[in-house]
Amino acid sequence: MTDTILFDLDGTLLNTLEDIADGVNYALTKLNFQERTLDEIKYFIGNGVVKLIDRAVPSGTTEEAKAACLALNKEYYSAHVNSKTQPYEGIMPLLKELKVKGYKVAVISNKYDSAVKDLCKLYFSDYVTVAVGNRAGIPTKPAPDAVFTALEELGSTQAQAVFVGDSDVDVLTGHNAGLKCIGVSWGFRGREFLEKEGADTVIDHPKEFFPALKSLGLPLL
Repeated sequence: MTDTILFDLDGTLLNTLEDIADGVNYALTKLNFQERTLDEIKYFIGNGVVKLIDRAVPSGTTEEAKAACLALNKEYYSAHVNSKTQPYEGIMPLLKELKVKGYKVAVISNKYDSAVKDLCKLYFSDYVTVAVGNRAGIPTKPAPDAVFTALEELGSTQAQAVFVGDSDVDVLTGHNAGLKCIGVSWGFRGREFLEKEGADTVIDHPKEFFPALKSLGLPLL
């Protein structure tokens, strides 16, 4: 029985793009680097903040400067994690329906673990039981380790779970963990990209979630 739903956070449950971009550009300008556009940053997101900064800084930037940029970004973003962030349309009704039907729900993200937990507590405290972010000892997505950690904390198994995300990293994470992956087109990549990257199905609105589960042949609660 499929009774466990594992969600990505950025670009899937929450539109965090502007807050992430503000944090990146704050750090870049402090080091006299050129700011990045929202479209650029949207495609830098997905592999964790270290890779985000690595992609955002100019080519040839020293490791010392990258480390300084990372520290500045973390300082700023930690203080402004929820300035412009909002759940996507339809997400709250979906989470409420999942709770009513008895599903277990977790969030798995490459964002700082403290930020993941803070945002989940702020927006989804009634619906998300487990939140796993970027923390010591757990490799970042697309490694499956965070999935296995969440499943263990939920008391679930791979056979009971499906992964939901907006990027190629999420598709790989789900498949690396032996799960089906539902792609969401409203996030940072889009339908065509997700289909090309091998998502098992792609939805355009949260109201399509349960039909998508059925289309994958997954037994529902």
